[in-house]
Amino acid sequence: MNAAPDVWLPVDPLGEALHSLRMSGAFYCRSEFTAPWGLALPAMPQCLMLHVVTAGEPWLEMDGRAPLQLREFDLLLVPHGHGHSLSSRPGVLAAPLFDLPREYAAERFELIRHGGGGAATGLVCAAVRFDHPAAQRLVALLPPVLHVRDADSPGMQWVRGTLQFIAQEARDLRPGGETVITRLADILVIQAIRHWIARDPAARDGWLGALQDKQIGRAIAQIHRDPARDWTLAEMAQAAAMSRSAFAARFNELVGEPAMHYLARWRMHVGLTWLREGDRSIAEIAEKLGYQSEAAFNRAFKRVMGVTPGAARQGAAVLEPAQG
Repeated sequence: MNAAPDVWLPVDPLGEALHSLRMSGAFYCRSEFTAPWGLALPAMPQCLMLHVVTAGEPWLEMDGRAPLQLREFDLLLVPHGHGHSLSSRPGVLAAPLFDLPREYAAERFELIRHGGGGAATGLVCAAVRFDHPAAQRLVALLPPVLHVRDADSPGMQWVRGTLQFIAQEARDLRPGGETVITRLADILVIQAIRHWIARDPAARDGWLGALQDKQIGRAIAQIHRDPARDWTLAEMAQAAAMSRSAFAARFNELVGEPAMHYLARWRMHVGLTWLREGDRSIAEIAEKLGYQSEAAFNRAFKRVMGVTPGAARQGAAVLEPAQG
């Protein structure tokens, strides 16, 4: 049995979840549009879409939402990969993104020019993925649209300078420019989510609320750091500096499931991430997650995720229900 966790170890569970938001890019582009113009972005499941307005005042349209006018140096996140359109004005016929001609400025960076020759609009757009299970869970809790307007957001005025830097890098794309844009986009996404957490009461409920609870958040952080540990409910309660019964009740209340169920699901999400990275065998993953055999891991994975590890590695959709 491992030693009991250090209950006084300083932790920042929410900060650690935000730290996990390192994006892997699926698609980046700089767009130069002239009115009238419209761009239809298809649904991209498992992706977060990010738009930086570098010039002009485009409109966002998405099913079920009123049109939203954006301004220069606005930051827009569409966290769940929902299809949407951007245009010079609402109702303009939108051309499908992948039907437009493009120039390839780098391996994953494109330049798109489109429109009728009128007023100019500039955008830097990205569709990105998050591989870490904490990042995936955090992004799943976000609203359908996150809109950051620096002029209306005290403490966020620095966003304008960052967006200007991204716009310059996208125009010049000097050596390392793609990396610079990716790293700055990481920061912008984190700051946008921090901005939402600070302003929206919904961010204080469920899993996010549990992360911000001093005691339950401490226990969750310990689980995240060491999922292979042979945890008992008593050890989790010790990590939270609570009695076993009080911890069990409080964890269930905040997270919405018993602590041991959360641990099992967290292990499987970590395992799923490693499976999709593809550089570890199933047996190695089983051992790293504390299972005595590959067969035991296979059974646990199928029970929690709804598919076998082998099927998940091949891209099969997992079936376990989303948690708040």
